[in-house]
Amino acid sequence: MADENLSLVLYGKQDLRLENRPIPEPGYGEVQICIHDVGICGSDVSYWQNGRIGDMVVTKPMVMGHEPSGVVSKVGEGVVSLKVGDRVAIEPGVPCLTCRQCKTGRYNLCGKIKYCATPPDHGTLTRYFVHAADFCFKLPDNVSMEEGAMLQPLAVAVHACNRVNVHLGATVLVCGADINEDRLKYAKKVGADHTVLAGDPQQTARVIQDSLGGAADVTIECSGAPSSVSTAIYATATGGRIVLVGFGPAEVRLPLLSAQCREIDIFGMTTFANSYPAALAMVTSGQVDVRQLITHRYRLEEALDAFEAARRREGVKIIINCQRK
Repeated sequence: MADENLSLVLYGKQDLRLENRPIPEPGYGEVQICIHDVGICGSDVSYWQNGRIGDMVVTKPMVMGHEPSGVVSKVGEGVVSLKVGDRVAIEPGVPCLTCRQCKTGRYNLCGKIKYCATPPDHGTLTRYFVHAADFCFKLPDNVSMEEGAMLQPLAVAVHACNRVNVHLGATVLVCGADINEDRLKYAKKVGADHTVLAGDPQQTARVIQDSLGGAADVTIECSGAPSSVSTAIYATATGGRIVLVGFGPAEVRLPLLSAQCREIDIFGMTTFANSYPAALAMVTSGQVDVRQLITHRYRLEEALDAFEAARRREGVKIIINCQRK
């Protein structure tokens, strides 16, 4: 296969292929980027295994990947903020910038947003990619390309914390790694004070409260699993807050009366808005070390193996390097 622009393409449910595609050229306000590193997200695996997430269905071939970093290789007309050779992190969603949601700052809710590797928009697991310059962020010299790729999941975390007003001194419960002993051990290694292996929601909530010395002020639910959302409701303090980060089934059965009677606020969220600058500042200053979450590395030529490892839930974060050997 001629390697002009090797790309990882999803054709449909469980049909993932490596193939060559044309190199895209930047238009007005865009830059061409030689992609360096891309992280694999749980949503990537869901699209691969199921061909859809909710109403978002893969109906035609789609390049995968939405956690990228790279180097600017061409600059389109009208771009003054970037130049060839700039190392950048790529915020994967490009909104219309003219609708009500965009004008009020909540551009992640734009009905016309183009988001990498979300049907029908192509993603970044490719040699070359074109993106709006306004949604590319220069990386300081002390931030690696892998760290640049990790800004996307960190931006999700920043947005989640903003949604529920996480503040110093708050007791925070994070649900999502709690059915896997290895991941719980890793969570403890990178900073969790307590970990609990999940089971029956009410029983798990009691164990969580015993561990914390009380109910959680804030719960960040990252799995989307109905049982985990139920646990979040039971484990959150009266008057507390829950934010739903993970995508689960379209309809679920939940103990809403418990949330209602205890005035627990439940917040939805999708991706993020205005979070990349904060995420980049956290990494640049050393306040957040995202490198410790990277456990596996593959090359683009090995992308199918990388996705298999992700499907088996090996490690924590898998990074695919898209540079030629």
